[in-house]
Amino acid sequence: MRCIIVIPARMASTRFPGKPLCDLMGKPMIQWVVEAAREARVAEQVLVATPDDEILDACAGFGVEAVRTRIDHPSGTDRIVEVSHKHPADLYVNVQGDEPLIQPASIRALARPMLEDPHREVGSLYAVCPDEELENPAVVKVVMAQSEKALYFSRHTIPFARNPRVNPVYKHIGLYAYRRPALLAFAASGPTPLERTESLEQLRFLELGFSISMFEGQGSELAVDTPEQAEEVRRILAARQPEKA
Repeated sequence: MRCIIVIPARMASTRFPGKPLCDLMGKPMIQWVVEAAREARVAEQVLVATPDDEILDACAGFGVEAVRTRIDHPSGTDRIVEVSHKHPADLYVNVQGDEPLIQPASIRALARPMLEDPHREVGSLYAVCPDEELENPAVVKVVMAQSEKALYFSRHTIPFARNPRVNPVYKHIGLYAYRRPALLAFAASGPTPLERTESLEQLRFLELGFSISMFEGQGSELAVDTPEQAEEVRRILAARQPEKA
């Protein structure tokens, strides 16, 4: 079964223009993501999908293939749909380009069960949501069936605790794996009502009738949306460096 990891990246960003190429300990951020994807050792190929010449040139400089995509894609999934037309595969894994601290183990936790069971249509990851993130709408929550298939995703804290909670609240970790038919159906549909309401593209798959298998994983310590977060990532990476004799 052929698996490709695709890393969507673009220079345009409201809060941090050019962030994929911001310097983190001597490497552009996108390179840290590529190296983690390669270290996971689950894919035949790792690609960067981008509309920007600067990212294409940077990828050529550190030796990863980059695919030029249209500039007007509304989401990373739409960008991966375009890649799928040029690079056929059975499974596509979407690793976000602003996650320089992503752990290879999290990528494996998603890709391996998807590769082992061809009947799984879409896959993603979850983890227990810390108390301090429960009311944060930027932290997406997920509720699951006993089969660990997603029932719903929301920016609100779900399930609502009218009675004492039996299970913890789970947060969604933004790694995805898709079969080609699910990707093509996603592209053919256009945004769906729940997707538009919550601004969560994964709801489109549920609204179209696709199941999303959820696997327990570990989120990265910090995604980068602002220059201040990039500086925090630099501190984390510096602390990981072995001390010089």
